[in-house]
Amino acid sequence: MLLTPKSELDNRINRFQLLLAEKGIEGALIVQPVDLFYFSGTAQNGHLYIPADGQPVLMVRKSFYRAKQESALENIIQLTSLKKLPELLAEAGYEAPKTLGMEMDVIPAANYLFYQQIFATARLVDVSGLIREVRQIKSGYEMDLIRASGRNMNEIFSKVPGFIKEGMTEVELAAKIEGTARAAGHMGYINMRAFGCPVFFGHLMSGWTGAVPSSFDGPTGGPGLTPAFPQSGGLKPIGRGEPILVDYVGLWDGYITDQSRIYSIGPLPDKLAGAFETALKIQAAIIDRLEPGANGSDLHELALSLAAEAGLAENFMGYGPDRARFVGHGVGLELDELPVLAKGLDMILQPGMVFAIEPKFVFPGEGAVGIENTFALTENGVEKLTITPDNLDII
Repeated sequence: MLLTPKSELDNRINRFQLLLAEKGIEGALIVQPVDLFYFSGTAQNGHLYIPADGQPVLMVRKSFYRAKQESALENIIQLTSLKKLPELLAEAGYEAPKTLGMEMDVIPAANYLFYQQIFATARLVDVSGLIREVRQIKSGYEMDLIRASGRNMNEIFSKVPGFIKEGMTEVELAAKIEGTARAAGHMGYINMRAFGCPVFFGHLMSGWTGAVPSSFDGPTGGPGLTPAFPQSGGLKPIGRGEPILVDYVGLWDGYITDQSRIYSIGPLPDKLAGAFETALKIQAAIIDRLEPGANGSDLHELALSLAAEAGLAENFMGYGPDRARFVGHGVGLELDELPVLAKGLDMILQPGMVFAIEPKFVFPGEGAVGIENTFALTENGVEKLTITPDNLDII
């Protein structure tokens, strides 16, 4: 079992504490499992109090035993009732904070009202932006885990052409790929920070289903198997001469890579093959401009201009009102981290950021084509972390 080193946790906590002190926030109570894991090394049911100055306190309801095994933090306390949170903090030497930070972007309203009740003298403020700011810069330890995710997913993608057979259903193909990934240690469930946006492995569609929009905040959606989970492919048989989009998320030891590849049984129609080549050109142009100090909004505008030059503006990143308004997004412990390369969103890129770039084109009734890869920005340039060849794979 891979455990997060104490030095790694200390570095994350220290960076967050600097931001808390800068904003005049006395402490933060971390409850979301992904953030909890990031700062404590365990995702057990607990509450992590991080003061602006001092040692953090991890208070765990279940499983206290596992939290003690998994976390390298020193102050780990059994929590028998949420009402005792202020009492436990007092026993740990912390006065009731006048200003208490919480993850307002993910905490349900009922929970917020409860915390406001038990911390009656505190002013609750949102620290979700500060947490995301810390998490967007990956350490060397995290980079190594993301690289491993990319290598593992390359092994899975290398088997995809051998799985594809004419007439098999999309969900049959998905089951073969996903089963192979799970047997290799893929975690399966993909963490998303956005409310009401669940993902399972990613999207796999063929032909016209690749152009079916859904509630998912991305260029593709897919009809799914049921309106109860309207994403990815379904029972449609895979035919010849149509794009097979495999947009899957690698996830080992908590860390994500995101990549898409296009397959086809026989050649694609010229229009779709040409759009795929345009997606590769957009990716190359963005890579050429990726450097510390680049603005994500400018990169999105570059992608839009190249799509327009190719006469494909209306099909770029979706179609009609269902188009996505970005061309890239951060990845890490969640699929939708910072930075976001989007129109009008000025985000200055920094070394340590990891993000997926996904120029795609969607044609109603015909399908979707494009490319997606995960990249790391370093002081020395750009590192491609998803190493599967980018070419259109004709079977």
